[in-house]
Amino acid sequence: MKRIFLFVLTNLAVVLVLGVVANLLGINRYLNAQGLNLTALLGFALVMGFGGAFISLLLSKTIAKWSTGAKIISQPSNQTEAWIVETVRRFAEAAKIGMPEVAIFEGEPNAFATGAFKNSALVAVSTGLLNNMTKEEVEAVIGHEVAHVANGDMVTMTLIQGVMNTFVIFISRIVGYFVDKVLLRNNNDAPGIGYYAAVFVMDLLLGVLAAIIVAWFSRHREYRADAGAAQLMGRKQPMINALGRLGRLTSAELPKSLQALGINGKVGALFASHPPIEERIKALQVLK
Repeated sequence: MKRIFLFVLTNLAVVLVLGVVANLLGINRYLNAQGLNLTALLGFALVMGFGGAFISLLLSKTIAKWSTGAKIISQPSNQTEAWIVETVRRFAEAAKIGMPEVAIFEGEPNAFATGAFKNSALVAVSTGLLNNMTKEEVEAVIGHEVAHVANGDMVTMTLIQGVMNTFVIFISRIVGYFVDKVLLRNNNDAPGIGYYAAVFVMDLLLGVLAAIIVAWFSRHREYRADAGAAQLMGRKQPMINALGRLGRLTSAELPKSLQALGINGKVGALFASHPPIEERIKALQVLK
């Protein structure tokens, strides 16, 4: 609940900062004189940027179950399922969080954690992970996902996305209004084609920049989750071995909303949700 409060507070702070800066630079007075209600725009940016991210967070477990076909282990039907549930329980107790729901989904090696609250999260592993890794390596992967939950990464990543959305919406519409009213001298009350064209272009450009920033934070959280797994297990070698094996396997591609909190993801420079496996192993090797 504390992180949800932080989520709301940060988004409100972003809007407040935008408003103060606009007033200090005289942008507010100028835009008001030109017919743009900056306060209304700030409110719109807050609702759209914060609202969409918040709804996505609240629905994250439902979407994850539906998109991956994850089967919740409500009552273990075999020794493997019982072992997975007990491993998650042990790590959850060590991390001082509530017991997450535990699930298995069909697919190539991967795992993920999701949920709006760290005391009622979801941890899922794939059949490919169970079939291609040793028990100790699977245990390390589960520790990685529990560490994501304990670190509050689901809320943190949603918070960052919400802040980025707010900036994109606000700035792109300011630029659109400037292009339409100042550069193209549209004197009509209704926005002209210049406004819509500029907003479209700025949404694309700023959206790319926002995606780069979100991806950077996602990569940073992966290092922390790797270290968290090592701490939960009491040694780092199992996590190093698990990463090394993942590097030799073909990982399942998770839905976009889950990629940032999976054990492995696409690596593609600025837009990568995960650092290269080699870099993650190096970070663990020097970990004290």
